[in-house]
Amino acid sequence: MTDAPTETIETNNRLAEIVLDPSSIGRGNANIEHEREVAIYDLLDGNSFELEGRDDGPYRLAIGLVDERLALTVFSAASTSDEPIVAHFLSLTPFKRIMKDYFLVLDSYYQAIRSAQPSRIQAIDVGRRGLHDEGSRVLVERLEGKIRIDFDTARRLFTLISALHWKG
Repeated sequence: MTDAPTETIETNNRLAEIVLDPSSIGRGNANIEHEREVAIYDLLDGNSFELEGRDDGPYRLAIGLVDERLALTVFSAASTSDEPIVAHFLSLTPFKRIMKDYFLVLDSYYQAIRSAQPSRIQAIDVGRRGLHDEGSRVLVERLEGKIRIDFDTARRLFTLISALHWKG
């Protein structure tokens, strides 16, 4: 008896590379740096990223802050051209309250993991994940009609956006 062949489904609707604008990155502590690295690794490992009306990926995504706006610039990953396919600039206003609360909870979480009881850490983590999910939903809504992403991709992108927005 032979094993059935394993079929790999290749999709163009994905990110193959993420570039963070170095001038947009605030001074992060080790925890923020680690979250950013993990988010990039996880994003590249598995994501769903579809430009509305196009199917010419995979894509390279540059993320930065320009004039207090989130800049998402998309390039073809197959091309070495510096000419973007599309650039979207999103207001950070819908994210500000969420990020403020998220960073307060993150600070509490990182302090708690040093000395708090497991039940306290778990309670703080539930709040952290709730805010993270809320930010991810706002991101999906803000990208509607421009870029279609799944919720896992939105969560990882929100982590990166938070890391850019955080100024220490």
